[in-house]
Amino acid sequence: MESNENTRETNVQSNFIREIIDEDLKAAKNASRVHTRFPPEPNGYLHIGHAKSICLNFGIATDYKGLCNLRFDDTNPSAEDVEYVNSIKEDIKWLGFDWEDREYYASNYFDQLYEYAVKLINKGKAYVDSSSSDEIKNMRGTPTVAGQLSPYRGRSIEENLDIFTKMKAGEFKDGEHVLRSKFDMSSPNMNLRDPIMYRIRHAEHHRTGDKWCIYPMYDWAHGQSDSIEGITHSICTLEFENHRPLYDWYIKELEIFHPQQIEFARLNLNYTVMSKRKLLQLVEDGIVNGWDDPRMPTISGYRRRGYTPESIRSFAEKVGVAKRDNVIDVSLLEFSIREDLNKRSQRVMAVLNPLKITISNYPADKVEMLEAVNNPEDETMGKRLVPFSREIYIEKDDFMEIPAKKFFRLSPGNEVRLRYAYIIKCEEVVKDPSTGEVIELICTYDVETKSGSDKTGKKVKGTLHWVSAKEAIDAEIRLYERLFSEEDPLGDKEKDFKSFINPESLRVLHNSKLEPFLKDAKSGDRFQFERQGYFCVDSIDSTPENLVFNRTVTLRDSWAKIQKNS
Repeated sequence: MESNENTRETNVQSNFIREIIDEDLKAAKNASRVHTRFPPEPNGYLHIGHAKSICLNFGIATDYKGLCNLRFDDTNPSAEDVEYVNSIKEDIKWLGFDWEDREYYASNYFDQLYEYAVKLINKGKAYVDSSSSDEIKNMRGTPTVAGQLSPYRGRSIEENLDIFTKMKAGEFKDGEHVLRSKFDMSSPNMNLRDPIMYRIRHAEHHRTGDKWCIYPMYDWAHGQSDSIEGITHSICTLEFENHRPLYDWYIKELEIFHPQQIEFARLNLNYTVMSKRKLLQLVEDGIVNGWDDPRMPTISGYRRRGYTPESIRSFAEKVGVAKRDNVIDVSLLEFSIREDLNKRSQRVMAVLNPLKITISNYPADKVEMLEAVNNPEDETMGKRLVPFSREIYIEKDDFMEIPAKKFFRLSPGNEVRLRYAYIIKCEEVVKDPSTGEVIELICTYDVETKSGSDKTGKKVKGTLHWVSAKEAIDAEIRLYERLFSEEDPLGDKEKDFKSFINPESLRVLHNSKLEPFLKDAKSGDRFQFERQGYFCVDSIDSTPENLVFNRTVTLRDSWAKIQKNS
């Protein structure tokens, strides 16, 4: 390839979109410019599918030393809100991308789009249809039966201009008229059967107020907005492939700059729903606690759960860019965050379901400070001191009164090692006399088996994490699982997708005990709780007085197992 200042970085993984751009640069097309855009609708929060598109569009612009615009497709005032605009901008910046001074809105171009529509009317390529929405729908035909011409298709240019002007002036009610392009009612492509360009909608717009009462349809606003901004490569998801002939036709008839539309397969994840309409249902029905609920597949939900922008960018790169739709295993996303957090996370000890242990032969007034490794993956993170005393907590699940086969944790008469500490032996089990529940264990420790200086040679099969009871801090722990219990929640058309909600998607523990190192943990801080998983301080509900931790992901690496067995 010839040297060009826009040539992509050679260490970037290629795909068919980059190959198209490479060929365009070889041919000096578009004056060797690369200019993309990310065009979200501000009618909901962005989800993981949008994250892939963000990484693709902004990533291409970065790699080719080009530009990427942020353009809001704000053509439906009934569903849009400034809250969504702000959340979208926050998500993009959090992912690590910057549109600089190129923040645009389709509403910026409403005047120009109107003039373009007038031009098509004057060319006899657009007409006002006064049919009802049901009549228009019935006249469209089916994929195998040609559509019927509207009785209003033969209106004169003068009449069309007069009615369209009155539509803009607010002289008609919603639904009374629409503006349609005069394309081909017999086309096998249903999108080309005289598609609607404008509809009347008397609604307050979040940017233009009540200036407009006619609003452009997406297919009309999309291509012309790209053209106005000088976009060279208009990258869309695959469902817009059949819209491309219309996109091209509008631009050809208007005789304006022609961006190239390229389609790629959208991101589909199993155990996940990514329709904004259905996600809104989950919010409005109170099934989740807002768009940023850590169970939601939204970028804000992942951020609150503890995902890192690096892990999501890595996931997008692993998924790659395909030409055909497929379903990605959500385990790959979980692997990506686990892989990233393993490198960067501070290790700490936290007991989620505490069981008290009293070490009977340990001095009652002694507190010993023991060295613990902060991250074995990164020696530069150093070590910390954790207190050890006569009374400690371990996990309830780490004790079994009648141990099952291959249960190597604590049981009566059995020995285990406490992480960074000593070997202990269970001597006695204390139960609640009214319920029979185990409430305390009486143990002894071997003073010669201190971790790091043990010369006894004693071997035990189990190692448990723990916290000192006196110094432990309390916390609320929220254990998140996948929101849906079915791999394809939308697969059964006979059932409401909400019937597949996983009842175990959130469990809350109110009596967890953490080592004192975590007392100063701040919003968004991430940790690995040893043997438990990766956790993040909740950015909304956690306070210094009432710490709340969200489980980001477990330590189990199911994706690695899938890869190993494949």
